[in-house]
Amino acid sequence: MRKDNVPLNLRASVIIAAYNASKDLPRCLAALDQQTTPRDEYEVIVVDDGSEDDTAAIAEAAGARVLRLPHSGPATARNAGVEIARAPIVIFTDADCEPVIDFVERMLEPFAAPVVSGVRGVYRSQQSSLVARFVQLEYEERYRRIAHVQEEGGAVNALDTSYAAYRREVFLDAGGFDTRFRGAAGEDHELSYRLAQQGHIFRHSPHAAVYHRHVDSLWKYAKRKFRIGYWKAFLARQHPSYALADAHTTQSLKLQIGLVALLGATLLVWPFWPFAGWLAALWTLLFALSALPFLFLVARRDPAVLLVAPVLLFVRAISAGLGFFWGLLRIHPDLAAGEVTLEAKKG
Repeated sequence: MRKDNVPLNLRASVIIAAYNASKDLPRCLAALDQQTTPRDEYEVIVVDDGSEDDTAAIAEAAGARVLRLPHSGPATARNAGVEIARAPIVIFTDADCEPVIDFVERMLEPFAAPVVSGVRGVYRSQQSSLVARFVQLEYEERYRRIAHVQEEGGAVNALDTSYAAYRREVFLDAGGFDTRFRGAAGEDHELSYRLAQQGHIFRHSPHAAVYHRHVDSLWKYAKRKFRIGYWKAFLARQHPSYALADAHTTQSLKLQIGLVALLGATLLVWPFWPFAGWLAALWTLLFALSALPFLFLVARRDPAVLLVAPVLLFVRAISAGLGFFWGLLRIHPDLAAGEVTLEAKKG
């Protein structure tokens, strides 16, 4: 042991920000307790973000280090977790995730290269719902894009906190997550993109996986896409180049959002301009053509999802587009001030 009571062989601190997570947390902690990485080489930290259930008690009973905070959102909770972490690498996952048995090992592997500042993993799913299976295929399409970006440029620029890792020193020097993002809504991409712009290298580890329960209804899916689009607007306001350069969002989705906007505008003027009907047909055709690569992926991986894919693609474009538009219109007082005040401190 060192003077600061940190074991010499401690390699990673796994941080879980949890809010009213008593239903999901036991599975996550059980999975983390069965890793291929020796248990004395990583610690588990649960930051209880003001839960009203027995989240903290469950974490303590499982042997995790527990930090209790007033409810402030995941960005604040994760920043606080990093501050008390004792290992040089911090790994994030969520209470509703079940890491595979070699998750920690796979997340640590890329850090063998000193140039690497961060690592991202992947989602897996075992759900039967067609909506949830569609969501999983969405992620797989993104992972193909991310792998291509890494192959072409040697790095990626978007890390998701369900399966992300940073060198602790890099995280703290950057000030951590921007706590002006409320809820889990883009603060992870903002930090990783900000650091990538500064020259930090992030790698994609496709075998560092966590099982996740995706949204499984059309309404939940639409709400989630609206919220993501809403906070993407703030992210794009902070980093305008992100709108085109982020490795996470497929270019087809960006095109589809634009086509749906054009289709909506065209339908509004159709009663006054008969030619608008032809334009509406053109936008619809272009939308269908832009969706073909994803639909081919669906056909190969899970053909039954084709029953809902066309509808969900339209719902995705409409919801994300409306969320982004509303985010652009609404002036957030903190972001309008132009001042970034983060709660994580260097140290």
